[in-house]
Amino acid sequence: MDETADADSALMQRIQQGDQQAFNQLVNQYLHPLYRFAYRMLNNTADAEEVAQDTLVKVWRNAAQWQAEKAKLTTWIHSIAYHLCLDLLRRHSPTMIDIDDPDEMEIASPTDDYQQLEIIDQLEKGLQTLVERQRAAILLCYYQGLDNQEAAHILQISVDALESLLSRARRTLKKQLLA
Repeated sequence: MDETADADSALMQRIQQGDQQAFNQLVNQYLHPLYRFAYRMLNNTADAEEVAQDTLVKVWRNAAQWQAEKAKLTTWIHSIAYHLCLDLLRRHSPTMIDIDDPDEMEIASPTDDYQQLEIIDQLEKGLQTLVERQRAAILLCYYQGLDNQEAAHILQISVDALESLLSRARRTLKKQLLA
């Protein structure tokens, strides 16, 4: 086990024992990344906040279900968030709207040139046009920094299938950027 896995395991053991301080540490570590992932999946601030919070509540309630030998902690947590996003997407038909809150996006600093900001805006809009599995694959690998094996585990597909999703998503985004 590596150092991160050891730390995750120790943290989850404390949470499994009802240690509120350990849970607060986990919340501080994961709330923002979960929110950003959910926001990009759902394109809705309120829904993203709900998913991030619901994910952490599920982690607290189901801490005993996490097994270090089956999945990294970050993989397990993102898997919960992904499935909550899917549930919301199924309940509400997704709408294709412009990103309306630039403060929510990770964009370049204000000193960057207009062309770079335009590309980032087009990319953010392009993400919303991808089918949900392609969008999730891109977000998990490129925005959340998970490796292909972790992302494939979350999406419950093989690594080859994930790579295929990523390839199709990149082609679609490239066409949109060049259009």
